[in-house]
Amino acid sequence: MYFTSDNASGAHPDILAALTRANDGFARSYGADAIMQRVTERVREVFEHPDAAVYLVSTGTAANSLALAIYSQPWSAVFAHTDAHIATDECGAPEFYTSGAKLIGVPGDHGKMNPESLAQAIGRIGEVGVHGVQRGMVSITNVTEAGTVYTPAEIAALTAVAKSYGLPCHLDGARFANSLVTSNASAAQMTWAAGIDVVSFGGTKNGCLGVEAVVIFDPAKAWEFELRRKRAGHLVSKHRYMSAQMEAYLEGDLWLRLARQANATGARLAQGVAGAGARHQHPAQANMMFPEWSLGTHARLEAAGAAYYQMPARAGFEAARLVTSWNTTEAEVDQFLSVLRA
Repeated sequence: MYFTSDNASGAHPDILAALTRANDGFARSYGADAIMQRVTERVREVFEHPDAAVYLVSTGTAANSLALAIYSQPWSAVFAHTDAHIATDECGAPEFYTSGAKLIGVPGDHGKMNPESLAQAIGRIGEVGVHGVQRGMVSITNVTEAGTVYTPAEIAALTAVAKSYGLPCHLDGARFANSLVTSNASAAQMTWAAGIDVVSFGGTKNGCLGVEAVVIFDPAKAWEFELRRKRAGHLVSKHRYMSAQMEAYLEGDLWLRLARQANATGARLAQGVAGAGARHQHPAQANMMFPEWSLGTHARLEAAGAAYYQMPARAGFEAARLVTSWNTTEAEVDQFLSVLRA
């Protein structure tokens, strides 16, 4: 009954097998390996964008921060939801890698910005000339930190606001596969066709050992990304091991199959939790949820072996964050629900 994070899950056997194959013999370093060439072509197929530039890094923090850096100046404002991962969980890395760009929090219910709140936030910036930061770019997180999912239409509405001010847009897709499964959208529909300029395409949370792709839809930005990645210390010498993970992840749409499993067990858990009398703080739309339940429930669940994060709650209640992953089983979910109902 382990629901702390999809980061806590193991790597899928196909990923591990690909690493074993990649370990045989010699390969060119720093991304010049033959596997990476195949990965680039496969990512372009997945996103239906033949000119996309594709790069791999080992962490989501690096993927997000470097993606923001190629579109931001030190005096830029980056607009994101108040609770976005880049604003709350990156230890200032976006500001560091952009050499000082300022994150501007945009409010919105259930972890989601709306076009009106985004327009208001952008409109307040850049009106005092040299004395204030200038409008820079917009960052959208999908799946959000509240476990909700933007549809392609919702993303397009946000990017339309950004484009009206001439601003580029980034998508933090650490759980990108989960958002696609929920919305039944294609990678293209969720990104460049909806106005996204660069996406962090996550693999680590969804069955990989440790790899994230940065997909840039303007190839003119590719060289700057390469320079920033090297300068930041994120150009891996034995790159073939990251390439091998991403190739196996995409092979036969494994990435989507794993996300469907995580979302399916997430839906089973969310429905069961609600059926046991708990209240969800946010709509549970993918593989992450935030239930509230009666006092004393934490002690009972933890005594039974359940692992999850405790969260702030209303007076007289307890709250949790529960996350399912690709290898969460129905049996684990049912065991948790049995304890919860007891």
